Amino acid sequence: MYLVDSDAHVSAHSEPNVSLAPALSSLVCGESYTSDTNTRTVHHAITGAAIYRVSSDGLNVQAVVDYAKQHGAVLAKWTFHQRANALKKVAQYLLDRKEHYYTLAQATGCTRKDAWIDIEGGIGTLFAYSSLVRRELSDATTLVEDAWIPLSKKGNFGAKHILHPKAGVALHINAFNFPMWGMLEKIAPTLLAGVPCIVKPATEGAALTHAVVQDILASGYLPDGALQLICGQIHDLLDHLNAQDTVTFTGSAQTGQQLRAHPHLNRHSIPFSMEADSINSAILTEDCSEATIALFVQQVVNEMTSKAGQKCTAIRRAFVPKAVLETVQQQLIEQLKKVVVGDPSRAEVTMGALASKKQQQDVAARVEVLAQEAQIVFGSHLRNDCLIHAEDATLGAFYPPTLLLCNDPVQATSIHETEAFGPVCTLMPYDDLEQLAVLVAKGAGSLVASVVRESHQNIETLIAKIAPWHGRIHILDQESAKESTGHGSPLPQLVHGGPGRAGGGEELGGLRAVKHYMQRTAIQGSPNALTQLGQSWTAGAHIVEDRVHPFRKTFDELEIGERLKTARRTVTEADIVNFACLSGDHFYAHMDQIAAKDSLFGERVAHGYFIVSAAAGLFVDAAPGPVIANYGMDNLRFVEPVKIGDTIQVELTCKQKTPKTLNDPTQKPHGVVVWDIKVKNQREELVATYDILTLVERAA
Repeated sequence: MYLVDSDAHVSAHSEPNVSLAPALSSLVCGESYTSDTNTRTVHHAITGAAIYRVSSDGLNVQAVVDYAKQHGAVLAKWTFHQRANALKKVAQYLLDRKEHYYTLAQATGCTRKDAWIDIEGGIGTLFAYSSLVRRELSDATTLVEDAWIPLSKKGNFGAKHILHPKAGVALHINAFNFPMWGMLEKIAPTLLAGVPCIVKPATEGAALTHAVVQDILASGYLPDGALQLICGQIHDLLDHLNAQDTVTFTGSAQTGQQLRAHPHLNRHSIPFSMEADSINSAILTEDCSEATIALFVQQVVNEMTSKAGQKCTAIRRAFVPKAVLETVQQQLIEQLKKVVVGDPSRAEVTMGALASKKQQQDVAARVEVLAQEAQIVFGSHLRNDCLIHAEDATLGAFYPPTLLLCNDPVQATSIHETEAFGPVCTLMPYDDLEQLAVLVAKGAGSLVASVVRESHQNIETLIAKIAPWHGRIHILDQESAKESTGHGSPLPQLVHGGPGRAGGGEELGGLRAVKHYMQRTAIQGSPNALTQLGQSWTAGAHIVEDRVHPFRKTFDELEIGERLKTARRTVTEADIVNFACLSGDHFYAHMDQIAAKDSLFGERVAHGYFIVSAAAGLFVDAAPGPVIANYGMDNLRFVEPVKIGDTIQVELTCKQKTPKTLNDPTQKPHGVVVWDIKVKNQREELVATYDILTLVERAA
């Protein structure tokens, strides 16, 4: 049996009930569940006081899974936009209650600045994912991933890849360092994919996760069963999952590897994605100026002290050219001396405590391992470099920012393999680019590396050498520093994961995160079958022709596959000359008869954008009507040249319809219509193809 405990380590037991602290319930099966046996007590990171206890003894985990699949499955029937709008409402609901979350975060040792990353960063992630889906996906229950793939000569048989929500549940097992953001970044794409979630937070910080889930459920914006929370052990829950389910894990590499090897997961090929703590790097390039060194030092200190270094993305190794080692070391020490460690409620404090006394002991033990290959030059519990600003420093889980120096990183091993998950970083020199690449690779796979360079420096070779070992590379210079989000800030638009030690997971990052919880299926059939399944017209499918121009019809009246075949227009030399004068485009292929004769066209040809403009003139109905505006153009391709004397004709086909949600109630209801445009010449050859998007009024 695998029991995943609160700090993301595998355990076979829990503490006896020795605390009078209030119980933190699991929120499952539409109710709260608590147990008084085998409880584990959590203590305040600053005062050491018992603040709550957790236990899930006796919890029927099969019932939790069944509840998600029976009740939460209604999410799959919602459209992408329905899910996205619900998520946006949830985000706003949480934002209105953020001050309560800041209060709870103090118990984990966070300063307000640290908690901002977790709280408002997490809520911002919900907003970002909601906006992305509403902007990029149609208002459908399934996702058509690509265009028609012809598989026959006459076009009567082909395929598309279509993604459907998996008929299961996603289990998210999260680490202690970001109890709010860590959960929200996982559930956002899961819910948008139409899949219900079960969240198992780390016990340290679980009170914050509990408060957020409780508020989400109270908001009523999600269906029953869409989100459940287990505080305590998950017991044998993994044995109750099947091939439609998904597991994600954030935490230590050791625990993640144990879970990944779970026989039930392997037997049923249940997707398991791991994001593990890694030995991330900061790299100062050669020939660096004083300003660039200062930028590097600032980045390292920020990452050491933000969240007291308890970030999976924190900088653990700082590589600098040997020539500037002493300079960088002195500047780092000077900056670390300015850090004020202590109780975050005190105005002067800039760095709080670790999450628990256990974490404090673990960091101290790891520093001792690192000190076998490196010299402690600032901080640690062995020195008196840092004064703790707290009423009783012995009660809290305080640990000073600690800098080590390894003069021979090539021969060392522990500094490349051991992570002290706190405000700890090892400084080390390198001789040249080749040696640097070898040293970086010794980390065996990382979530992120920062390369701090002079703005003019070409680091293409360096990036090529280290990119295979990283999920993300952050290039910092004087130009990007003006707006950079920093080394340790994963963004919802980008992959958050990494190879090797970092876990191999990369399920997060824009729409790929949503797709991770969906099943991709290749659907083969006729154009009509694929049009019906994908709710998007496919070339060769049935068309509808009407005497009424499509631009005279409202959004609701239009049918998918409705087509207009326009009148014809012969392109003249005057057209080309007039367009050149109007646009200012006097490119030789259009205007220079001699040069055009020697070109691949053999003669003068019309401007591509003239063809697009002339096509619009052929298919647009000029009178006022339901069409409000042109919303954009996608996938433009010029296939064949149009020469003087050629005659063009346009086929306009209603390809896809997406209703828009109105933020302004005074606006007329409308939706986006995607039109397939094909421009052909007198020989029925395709000369241009593209999609245009129009805003079209809906019935009131």
